[in-house]
Amino acid sequence: MSQKNYISKVVSDAHAALDGLEDNMTVMFGGFGLCGIPENSIAAIRDKGTTGITCISNNAGVDDFGLGLLLKTRQIVKMIASYVGENDEFERQMLSGELEVDLVPQGTLAERCRAAGAGIPAFFTPAGYGTEVAEGKEVRVFNGKPHILEHAFDAPFAFVKAWKGDKAGNLIFKGTARNFNPMMAMAGKITVAEVEELVEVGELDPNDIHVPGIFVQRIFQGTDYEKRIEQRTVRAKAE
Repeated sequence: MSQKNYISKVVSDAHAALDGLEDNMTVMFGGFGLCGIPENSIAAIRDKGTTGITCISNNAGVDDFGLGLLLKTRQIVKMIASYVGENDEFERQMLSGELEVDLVPQGTLAERCRAAGAGIPAFFTPAGYGTEVAEGKEVRVFNGKPHILEHAFDAPFAFVKAWKGDKAGNLIFKGTARNFNPMMAMAGKITVAEVEELVEVGELDPNDIHVPGIFVQRIFQGTDYEKRIEQRTVRAKAE
């Protein structure tokens, strides 16, 4: 494909990709645990000093990595997440009232992302009925089972991390690092993708693409990925 047949989405680095990101915005971050998180983008947001962030993510990283970096600097004021059990600083801020927390069932979190990308404003789900999750939400009964109304997310920015991407923004994820990334890539009004390998348009097999470039507004070649393991468990060596 020649240069004139597509619009390049490439920006120079993570800092350039943050153009337009302001204080008090809602921001989505792909990843699951520490797998497939946009490491470069998180570090750039920390360096930029953006504050008042409402963060939508499956989890909150760990104390010294991932979104834990933004919690440490008090740049996140609200977490909308599913699992947050690996971050002591998160726990401290939540219990002290410094951090607002909205815990969402994991399937509901995923569907609220997917619905945003599909243009669906809201949906009914049985998950959370009869618990604190349902407080203040509309309830309807389908086939004899109560369901609660959940709304799609509305986020100006989404940051995701892919294995490969081309200059038009088409993305391929590797293994379980796909996780929440495709849904969040489709949901953000401005989606920033950082990739391990940035290639020319036409080098990716169309059958392998997980996120079409139409959903990505900015893409850059990431660097220095640590890819930490959240919990490492090994078997004792046999005698």
